[in-house]
This record gives sequence, structure tokens and C-alpha cells, in this order.
Amino acid sequence: METVLLTGSAGFIGMHTAEKLLNAGYQVVSLDNINDYYDVSLKYARLQKLGIAKEKILYNQEVHGLDGFSFIQLALEDAGNLNNLFAKKKIDYVIHLAAQAGVRYSITNPRNYIDSNIIGFYNILEACRYYPVKHLVFASSSSVYGLNKNVPFKEADHTAHPVSLYAATKKANEIIGHSYSQLYNISMTGLRFFTVYGPWGRPDMAPFKFTKAILNGETIQVYNHGEMQRDFTYVEDIVEGVYLTLKNRPEFNKEYNHQFPDPSGSSAPYSIFNIGNSKPVHLMEFIQSVERATGKKAKMDLMPMQPGDVHITYASTENLRRATGYNPSTGIQDGINAFVNWYKEFYGNG
Repeated sequence: METVLLTGSAGFIGMHTAEKLLNAGYQVVSLDNINDYYDVSLKYARLQKLGIAKEKILYNQEVHGLDGFSFIQLALEDAGNLNNLFAKKKIDYVIHLAAQAGVRYSITNPRNYIDSNIIGFYNILEACRYYPVKHLVFASSSSVYGLNKNVPFKEADHTAHPVSLYAATKKANEIIGHSYSQLYNISMTGLRFFTVYGPWGRPDMAPFKFTKAILNGETIQVYNHGEMQRDFTYVEDIVEGVYLTLKNRPEFNKEYNHQFPDPSGSSAPYSIFNIGNSKPVHLMEFIQSVERATGKKAKMDLMPMQPGDVHITYASTENLRRATGYNPSTGIQDGINAFVNWYKEFYGNG
């Protein structure tokens, strides 16, 4: 039975990914620092769903949950204990989802992003260098496309002008990761996630904030006066794509043309893919979906564009589909219905 090291397992996508891997028969060793960027009780509840009781968690101590699943509270900046884990365990694959998330938060708390997203990722790469794995899959972000107006966004597009530090750290991950893949023959794939939503989602994301406010009769803040579009992608579709990617290990490409280099490819055993729904939704249409799911009308405060925001995200997923068979299938209303039903069950109706 193969073992996957999963980082960010107390997170939204991480919890769902852990469930997918366990159902597929993998052993999962998971990490999370359980920081307080948002309500930690939600993170502990996700871990509880994986069989990990809050009172059993101690820093750098392995706790066993569901059959085949274990959890270690560990900061990725803690290189010594991370390397000890790789030395002790036989890790076949790594899925690296842990990161300091949030575009707006990066404007006021930049150091958190350097520590977690740059230093933490570097430590993962060093561990994979000295304790080789079959494939490292890591989370990048659609934010790397910045203010690009050529839609849909394609992997070959220009990504050198990020408009937030969060985006810059994700682009740095892609570049540093490529150098490690080239130098040390590490098979590696980066996935540019596009606005993931669904049950157990993050409180700082629009589906959560809008649902909470509408159910409570509170006013929602609608940025850029609603003139925005997002490629909302349901979490189960995302996790299926992550799983399919894990099973498709990139190899050295001797045919790569270095005279006319394509940013979407490489001669190294390295791939970069968009992973989204490829169906951008207008913000006002999204709000209407939440209204239908909750049965309540939204009170809106129309506001200007916020620093670090972009007008549209829209993924071209043709490359990922050709490589893995990725085929997202969840429409926005079905996905929002599932999220609102979870929210009501978890928090109550208001």
C-alpha cells in the first residue's frame, strides 16, 4: 500500500483530498499547523471527520484517525522535524496543499506568506530532494495570472506581473519548483486552482460570507459594484483532478524546444496545469444562486474594486483534460445548494 504525505489536511481542500485518497486505498500521513487565520474550530471539526480528536493533538506527535490516516501538527517552517518525518516514513507521493491563503490578508500580513508559502515550500522541496518521492503535486493559484485580460487563462500565458503578494508567492513556488525538478530529477506538478467552493469551505471566501450574511439578514459587500466574474469550481471536481494528476507522473521531455520555449511545458519532469470549471460566473448570478439556496434576498453594499483583486478568472483546462481525463461536472446552483445545506447543518439556519 502506497503512502501519500498530505500537507494542509485541516484545510478545506485538504480534508476532501484525504477522504478521496483513503477511499482509493492509500495510506495518508498528513500535516497542518492549525493556524488561526480563520476559526480553528472549523479546522478541528474537519480533522474530527477524519477521526482525529482535538484533545489528542500535540505538536509534532503523530495521531491516528480513520483506518490508514494519521495526523501531525507541524509547521512546514520547522525543517528539522519535517526532515525527521521523511527519514522515518517511506513517503511515495506528496500532495502539498498547505499555504497561507487569502489575497487581501497578504497586503497587511506579508511575513506570514514568506514564512509559509516560500520557506515552507522550500523545506518540502529539500525533503523530496534528499528522500526521493515518485511525484510531488503542489497547489498554485489562478492569482498568478494577475490582470491578464486574455480569457480563458492558458498555462502558456504571461504570469510575470502578480498583483498581490499571495500571487507572487505562488508564482515563486512554480519557479523554484521547476528549478528543483530540473536539477534533482523530481517529478513535479503544479495545479493552478480556480475559486474552489463547497461543503466545509473557508469562512473568508465569498460562498461562506454571503451565505452567513444572507441567512442572518445582514448586508453583504459586493466589490467592483458586482462587475466581476469567477471560475467557481466545486470541491469534489477539484479533488478528482488532484487525484488524477497524482497518477500522471511527468517525465523528462527531450523534444522540448528551448529555442522557442513554451511556458506551459518543460524539458524537466515538471508540469503546470489550470484546474477549474471553465465556466466563469458573474458575481450577481452567484449571489442569486445563494438567494435561491437560502430562500432569502440579499442586502447589498456595492463597493469599489479592492487592492489585489482581479476582474475575472477563467480557466482553460484543455491541457489537464488531455493529460488526465479531468472533466468537472458540478453546476453552480447544485454546488451552492450543497454548500448551503452543509452550512445550515453545521451552524444552524442563522
